[in-house]
Formats: sequence, C-alpha cells, structure tokens
Amino acid sequence: MPPESSAAPATGEVTYLEAIRQALWEEMERDPAVFCLGEDIGAYGGAFQITRGFAERFGEARVLDTPISESCIVGVATGASLIGFRPVVEMQFGDFIACAFDQVVNQAATLCYRYGGRQAVPIVIRCPCGAGVHGGLYHSQVPEAWFVHRPGLKVVAPATPYDAKGLLKAAIRDDNPVLYFEHKGLYRRARGPVGDADTVVPLGVAEVKRPGDDVTVVTYGGMVQPALEAAARLAEAEGVQAEVVDLRTLAPMDREAVLASVRKTSRLCIVHEASRTCGVGAEIAAFVTEEAFEDLDAPIVRVTTPDVHVAPFSPPLEEYILPSADKIAAALAKLAAY
Repeated sequence: MPPESSAAPATGEVTYLEAIRQALWEEMERDPAVFCLGEDIGAYGGAFQITRGFAERFGEARVLDTPISESCIVGVATGASLIGFRPVVEMQFGDFIACAFDQVVNQAATLCYRYGGRQAVPIVIRCPCGAGVHGGLYHSQVPEAWFVHRPGLKVVAPATPYDAKGLLKAAIRDDNPVLYFEHKGLYRRARGPVGDADTVVPLGVAEVKRPGDDVTVVTYGGMVQPALEAAARLAEAEGVQAEVVDLRTLAPMDREAVLASVRKTSRLCIVHEASRTCGVGAEIAAFVTEEAFEDLDAPIVRVTTPDVHVAPFSPPLEEYILPSADKIAAALAKLAAY
C-alpha cells in the first residue's frame, strides 16, 4: 500500500484521510469487482490525494478518470452495479452531488424495489463534505438530510479513523447504494487507530463515544469531537456527565441506541453541522418525542447551523454560524439545569 502522505506515529495511529485510503485499497485488493471512478482520481490521485498511487497499482480500467459530469458518473456507476461490479464514486466535493440528484434518488435508490428485490445496486458514493475549511458556498455543504429522507439509500457519516475505515468497508460490501459523507475538516486533524483488513464496522449501529448519566448528546461526523470537548468541559466545571452517542449511520438509524440513552438521562441535545430546519435532528426529536416522551425531564435542544447558506467564505463569519464546543457546552449546561 502506498505510504501515508504524512508518516503515521509509532503508536500506529493514522489520519482520517489515510483510513479512507486504506479501506478503499484493501477492498480493491480483496474483490476485483470493486473499482473507483471520479474526476481527477487517476494520475492526479484525487482532489484530496485519497487515490494517490491507485492507478499505478490497479490500472486505468479500475481507476477511471471521468468527465466533469456528476450525473454521468453516478449513472455509469449504477449501470455497472447492475452487471456485477461494485463501483465507488468520488464526488470531488459533496456539494456537487446535487448535479446527480436524479441518478441517485430516482434511479439507484429505486432499482431494488422496481425489480422486486431481485436486483442489487452495490454502489458507494463518497461525498467529501463539511465546513470549517473556508471553502465557501460550493465546497462546504453537508447535504446528508436530502438522502436520509429517501427510501432505498443508506447514509453513513464517520467521525473517527477507525469508523471511517470500517464503515467504508461495510458500505462497499453492502448490496444497496450507500452515501458516504466524509468530513473534510477531519481529513488531517483526526488521528486514531484503525482495524485490519478484516475489520468491518456494521452499518446501522451507533456507538456511545462517552458514557454519562445526566444528559444525552446525539451527533455524528464532524460534530462528534466538539461534542466530546463540550462534555469534558461540563464534567470538569459542573460535574455534569454527558453521554455522547455517535450515530455513525444515519440511514438506517440506530433508534434503539438513542432511546436507551435518553431513557437513562432524561435529557436530549442533538448536534449537527447542517442547517436546522428539516435536518437529521428534526427526525431524531420527532421519534424521541413519539416513543420516549414520558422519559424526558426537559425540552429537546438542538445545536445546529442556523438556516443560512453554508458557509460564508469569510473565516470569522464561518466560525460565527457553525456549532462549536463553546455553543454545545452552553446548551448542555442550560439543559442540565432545567
């Protein structure tokens, strides 16, 4: 496997970016039906260098440079999946998946249903997403809620290198179309251990990243680390123990894990980077209210980006609108005191 662009420390930890590279490399080694396609992923190695060295190892037939046409890319991947391949699409930036919306939601998502369950559609669409990198309007969005809404799609959003690798492996092996939202802000900031070539993180299973008894924080992706920082501050300053639940998979969502935590703490704070209205947090609040209303001792709280365009190019404005450890900690303190 090509070496990581920045050497891993002696502890064996790797970056989030390297974890994604490892998963894709190992799955292409394991299964000749796996191939990847996208803009500039061949000789250039992709916009973020995740496929650096892949063309030399696997050849141009399995590392396809495509035209700048997201609809074409997803259409080709969907067609290939129908004849036995397992394509992995790279959206250069997740924002541009809007250009392929018809292919994703009207074609890939519906094919298994239209064929009465007789047709698998094993495609993965990698979507580099998220703000905090001063990318401006067209390079910072987190559009996962569009696809959580659509039956027939699976949606994942890893927060750690371990989950990034294990979930991508699970997604590639799954027989359904999977949207894989990888947060750009984590690429080189997040480091940690990863599993080996046989380690798979199952889709649809949340994980408690920090146990606690006083308040539940449900989050995913780029907001897990700020939530953990906020929980640590609250514990040190006020002795309040927040339990941080990382959804990891948004569709299918591990509702039982969320409900179990809420029934233990009786308080719920939902954190996500996407804008507030009709975000994933709204669905979580709805099913918790429906199924665990009598377990709640306080109103459900959401910490999100407000309903504005994500994200301003100006770094101070971007920082102003995004959720942060400070904002989460303030919300948790108020919720705990209710």
